[in-house]
Amino acid sequence: MNRFRTAAVDRLVAADPGLVRLRLAGSAVLGIVLAVAALLPAHVPLTVTLVGAIAAMMTAFTVNDPTPGGQAVTLVLAFLTGAASITVASLGSALPPLDSVVFVLLIFVAVYAQRFGPRGTALGSIAFFLFFFPMFLQAHVKQVPQLLMALGVGVLANAVVRFVLLRHNAEAEFLRVRRAFRARLAAVVRATEAHLAVNGSERTRKQLRSAISRLHECVLLIEDAAPDVVDARAADRLRRRAIEVELAVGWLAITVQRTCSDELTAEVRDDLIARLARFRALMERDPRELPLISETGEYSRMLVEGSRIDSHAAPGDGVRKALAELALADDRAQRAAAPETTPDPLAGDDAEPTPTFAYDNRTRSAIQAVVGGGLAVLGGGLVSHQRWYWAVLTVFVVFIGASSAGATFVKGVRRLGGTLIGIVGGVLLALLVGGNTAATLGLILVCVFGMVYTARVSQVVMAFFVTSMLGLLYSLLGTFSLEVLWIRVAETAVGAAAGILAAVVIVPVRTRSVMLDDIAAVLDDLEEFLGHARGLLAGEENVNIIELSRDLDRSVEQVRTTIEPLTHPVNLRSARRDYGWHVLTTLETIAFRARHVAARAQPGQLTGAGADRLRQFTGRLLANIDVLRTALDAPGGPTPGTLVRDDGTPVSDRVEAAETRAVLSSLSHLDEALVALGGIFGVEATDPRAAAKP
Repeated sequence: MNRFRTAAVDRLVAADPGLVRLRLAGSAVLGIVLAVAALLPAHVPLTVTLVGAIAAMMTAFTVNDPTPGGQAVTLVLAFLTGAASITVASLGSALPPLDSVVFVLLIFVAVYAQRFGPRGTALGSIAFFLFFFPMFLQAHVKQVPQLLMALGVGVLANAVVRFVLLRHNAEAEFLRVRRAFRARLAAVVRATEAHLAVNGSERTRKQLRSAISRLHECVLLIEDAAPDVVDARAADRLRRRAIEVELAVGWLAITVQRTCSDELTAEVRDDLIARLARFRALMERDPRELPLISETGEYSRMLVEGSRIDSHAAPGDGVRKALAELALADDRAQRAAAPETTPDPLAGDDAEPTPTFAYDNRTRSAIQAVVGGGLAVLGGGLVSHQRWYWAVLTVFVVFIGASSAGATFVKGVRRLGGTLIGIVGGVLLALLVGGNTAATLGLILVCVFGMVYTARVSQVVMAFFVTSMLGLLYSLLGTFSLEVLWIRVAETAVGAAAGILAAVVIVPVRTRSVMLDDIAAVLDDLEEFLGHARGLLAGEENVNIIELSRDLDRSVEQVRTTIEPLTHPVNLRSARRDYGWHVLTTLETIAFRARHVAARAQPGQLTGAGADRLRQFTGRLLANIDVLRTALDAPGGPTPGTLVRDDGTPVSDRVEAAETRAVLSSLSHLDEALVALGGIFGVEATDPRAAAKP
């Protein structure tokens, strides 16, 4: 039983690093409970109580400022914004044309507000949804004072939960992130075991890729959480060690995949799988309970065996050596993870200001959303004169966070699919608890928890919980019927179709166009990274290139989000899916090699002949970046130039240190990754070694 509980906790920790989503979902549910408990003694109508509960849920879900002070300001602004929306929505109920016009205009405001970061996204969403729910609840002008009172109670309930009951604890969250890191590290090792056991397959390769990607997400969370619990120097050291572990894990995965192509006996294969399993057993523990891996006998055996492996390695020795390197990296990371000091209170925020008015992809999406909303009003009115607003809501949902027509299409399909599945859940739940108010309220809270918990990971599952919750709300309001739920499906289909049509017809933004812009941003970050890395390694400047590699990671992650319409199964053209995966894999390789340089680079590490080799490397890389950037600016046009490969100049004996070789080797691999990226976009490469031959 204890083993089952431990495994369940490990899976929860790995699925939700830092338990951030769990805290958000818990905050939403607890805020609703407090708001309802505060409003019950006032004996207000059910619709008023529901507005208070909705306010508590929405503020928990949308207010995500990085600091408590910023969150407090946003909560105050959320009350003012929500009050205006509720008032106008209640007035609009008496003037039918007014409510639809304002509702559509609010889509533009909410989508455009995303350009202002977390606060803009939160206030735009709150303005939209607190206009929507009074229409859904059929609120009247006479109820406005009570509705505003309920809004204030809901916002205050969330403030109590946010700042008192479930206050953010940086040290506790950092520990949870560390636990998630170890659980995800173990998941990667488990995936390598499965891949080795079947001698490699497409299914296990995808599982291994997914596990590595999830580990990388956790590394980024460690980088975010570390400055809250340790000083700048310790945070930098911890980030460096975490990246070293990630690099070692990546090398283990590569080695295992290469080993699967070798002729292995059953004994060798079983031995390697057993070694991986023993190493994994050291990972799946609470960091507070686990001794340093260097204090275990298994660690010593791995290091001894790894050190004996030379160029005449036997089958499977590559995996053994990779395991030894991973164990060493993990030991260093554990030693660096213990919080020692407090964060630097003087650390500032150098974020650039966002222009208030600009015509860009965000503005274009807002214009498309308005057109889609207008079409949804017309189409939704044909389906139902009373519930046309569901179609407009769908338009809003599919445009939030979507940067291209392809992304809008994928979100629309997900929304419709989740709604169809949710119909079944809503009907079953409503029939199960029909007439039982307490059970209905309890299941509504379960649906709210599921909706918030899954919002960041699955639009389909979130839509399922939303639709199930609405079925229960209809039951609570006494208006539940199967016909109403099917109208909800029809309105969702109309809204999705309207949104997709607007995205495709009105100043369309193609996925490829946005992808090229995002790749150009990756190249900009890479250029900045290489320039500062050269200065650091040559001793000309002292800069934190870990932060720069992190910026590069974020840019690649943005490409992953943008390119999803190409790689998603809904795209029936396999050639386009393969193209998308090829682009993404190449960019991930570039980021991986940059992280390797960042983890190994030290100030003044390369001097003399090493500095010359460094300038040669980085000069060629920067020149190749310029060629690629020109190619991206004019896709499909004539080749702007050629990329230059490594000329194979040997490294001087004066720079033969292992760390230095690792840095130069990573730069060389980074060079090859850039050449591969050029090949995707039709930019040819020349090889100086071939040109030098007679």
